[in-house]
Amino acid sequence: MTAPKIFGIAGWKNSGKTGLAVRLVTEFTRRGYRISTIKHAHHDFDIDKVGADSYRHRQAGAHEVTIVSGTRYAIMHELRGAPEPEFEEILARLAPCDLVLIEGYKREPIPKIEARRLEAANREPLAPGDPHICAIAADHAVTDTALPVFDLDDTGAIADFIAGIVGLGQAKA
Repeated sequence: MTAPKIFGIAGWKNSGKTGLAVRLVTEFTRRGYRISTIKHAHHDFDIDKVGADSYRHRQAGAHEVTIVSGTRYAIMHELRGAPEPEFEEILARLAPCDLVLIEGYKREPIPKIEARRLEAANREPLAPGDPHICAIAADHAVTDTALPVFDLDDTGAIADFIAGIVGLGQAKA
């Protein structure tokens, strides 16, 4: 099995990463590609409702809980004190697809675009210290870089750039 094509979206809190990721998923899907995503959270999170049967299974100590319906399935894996899984381990669990978009994981050595917004929590540029950042998408003028700079909302141009970088072939429309 060949490794999946991956591309990341990095940036500080409130830099526009999620909005860009959602627009890119929509755009690539519209073009006929099968897209998966991985989002890294730096805090405790829960996708389960308190009191739901699956929540009760986890609270009882289940290592993994799978919820299955005619529409979707989800597997929740409790770490129970174990270290956070490595990026490659998470990637290996995904079903085959055309492209995996990664939101967060800004320290991973993968090709990525840096999202920048004036309202970001931290405005310190990531690109100068990360050789894997191959472009910048910003809601303001960026002149202190030799990297390609895109308007944060120019989803089509950003998608074209990403497709070129990862070698995304023709979509299976």
